[in-house]
Amino acid sequence: MKRLYNSPGTVVSEALEGIALTHPELLRLAHDPTYVARVDAPVAGRVALVSGGGSGHEPMHVGFVGPGMLSAACPGEVFTSPTADQVEAAVRAVDAGAGTVLVVKNYSGDVMNFEMAAELLAADGVDTETVLVADDVAVEDSTYTSGRRGVGATVLVEKVCGAAAARGDSLAQVAELGRRVCARSRSLGFALTAGTVPATGRRSFELPDDEIEFGVGIHGEPGRERRPMEPVDALVDRAMAAICADFDPAVLTGEVLLFVTGLGSATPLECSIVARRAVQELDRRGLRVARNLVGSYMTSLDMLGVSLTVLVLDEQLVELWDAPVHTAALRWGA
Repeated sequence: MKRLYNSPGTVVSEALEGIALTHPELLRLAHDPTYVARVDAPVAGRVALVSGGGSGHEPMHVGFVGPGMLSAACPGEVFTSPTADQVEAAVRAVDAGAGTVLVVKNYSGDVMNFEMAAELLAADGVDTETVLVADDVAVEDSTYTSGRRGVGATVLVEKVCGAAAARGDSLAQVAELGRRVCARSRSLGFALTAGTVPATGRRSFELPDDEIEFGVGIHGEPGRERRPMEPVDALVDRAMAAICADFDPAVLTGEVLLFVTGLGSATPLECSIVARRAVQELDRRGLRVARNLVGSYMTSLDMLGVSLTVLVLDEQLVELWDAPVHTAALRWGA
């Protein structure tokens, strides 16, 4: 394996040092336990927003810390949940007394450790609300989950909730908006190759050159099926059909946000080709792509693949999506 690592054991710590050193105007890095927080947190009178998960999915979550998005992020080791003490310490560092919303992807370790942290904080009088993201339509249960996996909608929840917190919404209001995004989002991904885990130097699964994993998880969990390789338009059509079929038809109307994220090795060229077909397919179904985000925002090491997310918009969600954001990975209007 040829990679730009000094050693597998220092991958996460050195990457965190790198992002902190290159964005000192935004971020501060804490150790023992490890978390990354906004330099200006806690922000008086505002709800805080904390998320986290295993490393290997960069820029999620650390790259989304900053005004208009996360107050803090708790990075675990590669594909390993952050610990409860990381979450607790991060919340204590950024909570300004208005409470903290915890954005949690539906993976067993994340759920358990965020729940444990919330209990410890509650015992000390710190108010939290949890938004559980479970938007992947590929499978109901997987290697890491009971129920659906949390994937691309996590980024959308963090953006919408971050904007709501910035404008002064209450703890209950910010959490409810996050749950609305979850209820109105569906995702599915597919991969041509797996990611290479630093600790082993091997791919997390093997695929023949003429097959794809359809519905793959962001840790390399199996999807719906292994299929023969097809042209990208056929793959996107298949993914969009699965996503749209999972919505209540009464909900899937009007304007949508399309989120296409490369999973690590998909080039901008490939992501644009995928987005092109997804917009065409949504238009064919009578849906207008009013907002979009295309690029590599939620990855799986060097997995070659993409994940597609559709969020059904309403007027308030559009307003919050368009609100200013200034993070290492996402910035507009600020």
